[in-house]
Amino acid sequence: MAWDSSWDVGQQAAEMLAPESNVVGLGPDTAGIGDSLTAAVGKAAMDPGLMLKAAGTFGAGLSAIPSTVLSAWLKPKSGKDNAAADRRFSDPAWTDNPYFHAVLLAYLSACDFARTMVTESQLDHKRATKAKLGLELMLDAVAPTNFLLTNPTAIKRAFDTAGVSLLRGARNFTSDLIQNRGLPRQVDSSPFELGRNLAVTPAKVVFRNELMELLQYEPQTGTVHETPVLCSPPWINKYYIMDLAPQRSFIEWAIQHGRTVFAISYRNPTAEMARTTMDDYLISGPQQALDVVSEITGASKIDMVGLCLGGALTAITAAYLSQTGDDRIGSLTLLNTMLDYSEPGQLGVFTDEEAIVRLEKEMKKSGGTLPGKSMAGTFDVLRANDLIFSYVVSNWLLGQTPPAFDILAWNSDSTQMPAAMHTFYLRNFYVKNLLAKGELEIAGQTIDLSAVKSSTYIVSAKNDHIVPWQSAYKTTGLVSGPTRFILSNGGHIAGIVNPPGPKAWYLSSDDYPANAEDWASTADRTAQSWWVDWAEWAGEQAGPMVEPPPMGSDKYPVIGDGPGEYVFS
Repeated sequence: MAWDSSWDVGQQAAEMLAPESNVVGLGPDTAGIGDSLTAAVGKAAMDPGLMLKAAGTFGAGLSAIPSTVLSAWLKPKSGKDNAAADRRFSDPAWTDNPYFHAVLLAYLSACDFARTMVTESQLDHKRATKAKLGLELMLDAVAPTNFLLTNPTAIKRAFDTAGVSLLRGARNFTSDLIQNRGLPRQVDSSPFELGRNLAVTPAKVVFRNELMELLQYEPQTGTVHETPVLCSPPWINKYYIMDLAPQRSFIEWAIQHGRTVFAISYRNPTAEMARTTMDDYLISGPQQALDVVSEITGASKIDMVGLCLGGALTAITAAYLSQTGDDRIGSLTLLNTMLDYSEPGQLGVFTDEEAIVRLEKEMKKSGGTLPGKSMAGTFDVLRANDLIFSYVVSNWLLGQTPPAFDILAWNSDSTQMPAAMHTFYLRNFYVKNLLAKGELEIAGQTIDLSAVKSSTYIVSAKNDHIVPWQSAYKTTGLVSGPTRFILSNGGHIAGIVNPPGPKAWYLSSDDYPANAEDWASTADRTAQSWWVDWAEWAGEQAGPMVEPPPMGSDKYPVIGDGPGEYVFS
């Protein structure tokens, strides 16, 4: 991956990292990927016709290498070939140098052979998908770029630095082997500190229970809209992705646009919380927080902003309260949130019943929670070139220091998941899709999303591999109130940490056909961050400007400074 600065490294990697990268499990073994790949290879080996076809293709590719290399050496081509389109092979040596050119062609021929074996092995769709994922992981692992003697960039750097890059790479490798489970580090977190340059928007803790703390942010304008905002983050990773850093904080943006903002900060679950359920998260999370916000502000309506799994809980809370006759919810904002799990994208590989059963066994072994470091492996597997092997090259072969980037630092601040809640979520949302079907039972209610009549602002990201934007779009047909769907640039997290800037853009439209692609074909592009559009949309519905409410109340006095205690757990 060719980047010009640490910032660019972090930005591009951050577009693929996300709290939901930790949503599923412990990695390929838990999902049965290895078993599926073994089954595919075994079935292919018993098909003489397939073996002959694959071997013929492989042999033809190898036999063509000498003439291809000689021709390229004698008559260099202008421009890039297909292999050079792969950023791993962007170094000119891969086509200009006969040795490296031959290595590349041999690798590509081997890839073609392996893909033919697996993709044509006649497995059922579910196992075939898993086998293909496992195969691509293996092919990425054995790419010549991952080894010193077959990586021209690493060899050049070693000569240019008189071997210093190799010494630094060995040091990085040893450190990662001891301190990072043998995986290359993705970020240098040392420059970042909670409360110093992360999660620094001034706030007070005004409530704490066994599950969450509630932060009330200090006003930054003389008057504020009458309707406060409650932010509902995911409890996979920590809340401060919504308050990342100055000028990169959605919460700060909302405050500076005249909003009184509260945010939930969940406790990092321990083994004692293994039996914590989704019901507990609803009742002791958003519902309890709404009670506190109502008491402190005296507001009759409260807007809610939910992110990812926190967005799903936001929609559930709105439906639950509406069904019980509670009309406190004002507008909803759902950020990169999936409510219809019928097409979950690549994560579907990890969320079938077989994978969940294996996951339950693993969580019993680990004391009733899913360890945060283990969970992070799932999405690394889905984006192995970007999240594993690019760092093998940069850290170990080139001897570079991982980038210092706030989103990556946040992503490495992992959390655990309670076993009861996690398996309930996977089985009832991903496998059975009960929420979209109107059959999900939470806290004594069968949740009907059509009961949500609030105005709803829905944000998705073009390159989101965790919540495919087409799936997020389906929310427009699940709730009953007026909706506004925004398709932002970026990925699952960079699409949310999306302050105004020259690279920001979004798509929008006033028409909402049933098909997401039909919507995109007529949507208008605006060269601006969706934050700007949201501030205008939300402000129009947030009531008149009034004096800011007090910080805390007699019933809920201030008990500490933000970012609180639970964020450090």
